[in-house]
Amino acid sequence: MIVKPIRNEKDLNRALARIDGIIDAAKGTAKYDELEVITTIVEFYEARRHPIDPPDSVEPIRFRMAQQGLRSRDLAAFMGGKSRVSEVLPLRRPLSLTMIRNLHRSLHIPYESLIENC
Repeated sequence: MIVKPIRNEKDLNRALARIDGIIDAAKGTAKYDELEVITTIVEFYEARRHPIDPPDSVEPIRFRMAQQGLRSRDLAAFMGGKSRVSEVLPLRRPLSLTMIRNLHRSLHIPYESLIENC
């Protein structure tokens, strides 16, 4: 087992091809250990080269609105009025703790999703 660093896309493709070749390795074998090492290196490279920002705190609200067929005015009771909704949805105002609690309790949006980027 010779594991090499990933410095570019060519190295990445080589590592991914090797992963494909040993993906079914049995736990406790040398190939399984190699698979774990290469996978860790690939994850590190991809996280560094292609970072993914977490979604903003409004995305889960928009998702729930689409799921339940809600409109902006339907959120007024949870967010302190229509004017607050019109400030929060376009990201001009962050969610308050009270809004987060109300949205969680009423629409069952996980706290983690609402406070991610507050």
